Amino acid sequence: MNHNNKNRRFPVFFVARYFVMIASILMFIGCKSKTDWRTKYNEEKTAKKSGSSKKTIDKPHNLFDYTKILDVNENTLKNKQLYSFITDWYGTPYKFGGQTSNGIDCSAFTNVLYKEIYNIQLPRSSKDIAETVNRKFTKNLKEGDLVFFAFGNSKEINHVGVYLHNNKFVHASTSKGVIISDLTEPWYGNFLVKCGAYKE
Repeated sequence: MNHNNKNRRFPVFFVARYFVMIASILMFIGCKSKTDWRTKYNEEKTAKKSGSSKKTIDKPHNLFDYTKILDVNENTLKNKQLYSFITDWYGTPYKFGGQTSNGIDCSAFTNVLYKEIYNIQLPRSSKDIAETVNRKFTKNLKEGDLVFFAFGNSKEINHVGVYLHNNKFVHASTSKGVIISDLTEPWYGNFLVKCGAYKE
């Protein structure tokens, strides 16, 4: 009996060890989208003498305002309908489960934006939307791509936004409603878990 039990222990240990190795590799791959901007962020953080890096961006009213916020030339902003849409929704309060201008949550806002601007119907939840995306590194993101976050301790995707330019993205935040934020802010960058383009 002791001989049989001894022989059974080895495969269990062997499988468990390789399960841990595979899980570690998957975690590394899953986080690849949030590593490439950190050098720039650390340089900017060092250059600042004082104050928080988290800033509230005032509501943009026209394309010129967007060129300043996004640090691009006006010729770069070819999708004028997108920026008009953002202006109309900017400042709309956050409401969990909300889907109107009286209150909206992050996945509903992304859904409305994609439907009106790109004529694409996305799934309702952030987690399900993430399944429709081909992963990219942040340095390769383009206007209209999607960015996903896992806030809290669950490690599951629970927030989504739409990428614009130069690390800026628009989303419905729980504290300020629909706003433009920056991926290099620690509050967002530290919880970024996936980003990429919608699968055509």
